[in-house]
Amino acid sequence: MKQASLSTPFGDLTVTEEDGAITVLGWGQAAGQDRSELLDTALRQINEYATGQRQRFDLPLRVTGSDFQRAVCAAIAAIPFGHTRTYGEIARDLAVPAQAVGGACGGNPIPILIPCHRVMGAKGLTGFSGAGGVETKVALLRHEGAAGLLI
Repeated sequence: MKQASLSTPFGDLTVTEEDGAITVLGWGQAAGQDRSELLDTALRQINEYATGQRQRFDLPLRVTGSDFQRAVCAAIAAIPFGHTRTYGEIARDLAVPAQAVGGACGGNPIPILIPCHRVMGAKGLTGFSGAGGVETKVALLRHEGAAGLLI
């Protein structure tokens, strides 16, 4: 397992690589920087996203967990930059309860790259599991030009 970190307007982020895929994105700085070509590419793409030069990530991602967790993460990953969907919409697509989608969304191991900040409640803004909570979610949505949806 290799890790590398960078500072962004959304906080310090650490990316973890295992067996040729990104498996975790978390807040904070890694204790050690264990660089690889994939991690360097991931850091470059995250920096491009943070500076407004990138709207889509092109990285191999691996979500560990149940088939359901992977299905929810795939549905979230399909939400385009600057758009949002609700837990209910994703739940309808997967034929499951919205609460289950919320739980899986909160368990997303690769936030930002799998953009769970783009998932909203039926009545608007909901929580966010990343550092800074809702404030970070709002900052990410504003960055993508989706903040008008919050009003």
